Amino acid sequence: MMRSFLFWLSTRQSIFNFARRNRLARKFASRFVAGESIEDAVAAASALRARGITASLDMLGESVASPAEAEQARDTYLAMLHAMKAAGVEVNVSVKLTQMGLDIDPDLCERNVRAILGLAKGFDGFVRLDMEGSPYTQRTLDFFEHRLVGEYGAHTGMVIQAALRRSTDDIAGLIRLGARVRLCKGAYLEKPEIAFPDKKDVDSHYVLLMERLLQSGNYPGIATHDEAIIAHAKQFAAQHTIPRDRFEFQMLYGVRRDLQEQLAREGYRLRVYIPFGTQWYPYLMRRLAERPANIVFIFGNVIKEGFRRA
Repeated sequence: MMRSFLFWLSTRQSIFNFARRNRLARKFASRFVAGESIEDAVAAASALRARGITASLDMLGESVASPAEAEQARDTYLAMLHAMKAAGVEVNVSVKLTQMGLDIDPDLCERNVRAILGLAKGFDGFVRLDMEGSPYTQRTLDFFEHRLVGEYGAHTGMVIQAALRRSTDDIAGLIRLGARVRLCKGAYLEKPEIAFPDKKDVDSHYVLLMERLLQSGNYPGIATHDEAIIAHAKQFAAQHTIPRDRFEFQMLYGVRRDLQEQLAREGYRLRVYIPFGTQWYPYLMRRLAERPANIVFIFGNVIKEGFRRA
């Protein structure tokens, strides 16, 4: 019930408009979203680099309604790549295909994504195709395999959601392609015939897929804040003599910063996904819906940090 309510809230434009005008809402969001501008996001990446943590920038927003909006999103990403290069941070971004015009015209989307990939390749950078809701899973995989991976394989990769039942087969296919995979649990509300409804089943599926990627994948990204799963990944890698430079942990900006620092101190590779842009309200609602217990965790940490600063 709570998950459904939070997902519903994420779609309410009137609430979004109110939140964007509200000073307290913006202050709360600033912990988890770097800001609304490229400069804010690059500054956050630079601060992480100083602590030995890499970053990937993600401009918030999904489906666009016109070719002009898709091209504007493309141009923002091109400016983002230039800004990262100029700041001396690793050029690494995450892109949603619907933001590039997939629903308008797949060829338009391909032109936009290729423009971003071409520049990223010139900067020896990396562009991750983000995964959206299940109606886009096969379309995104097909787009990656048939339009991009042959030319840009070393500079692009995919996201797979462990919550989806089909992901076992999808991981196997991506391993055969030699693709770089970011494994996450999944932040979309899906029907039970498509996705595991219970957290314990999602976690079990995640661990199964993670082990396969660690053994056979191409530099997988283990995207989780779950301490038990992270501990299992460390143990599994050690038992199978998988070097630490063969994979990386990935976390979200502002979430479990204590754990981020711990992993960096222990010598593990860690990448933090830095979201930015005006569409921060639906992003935060989906993150909370992914695991409603995060509400208590997030508010508790915000209050604690407030007391420390006082």
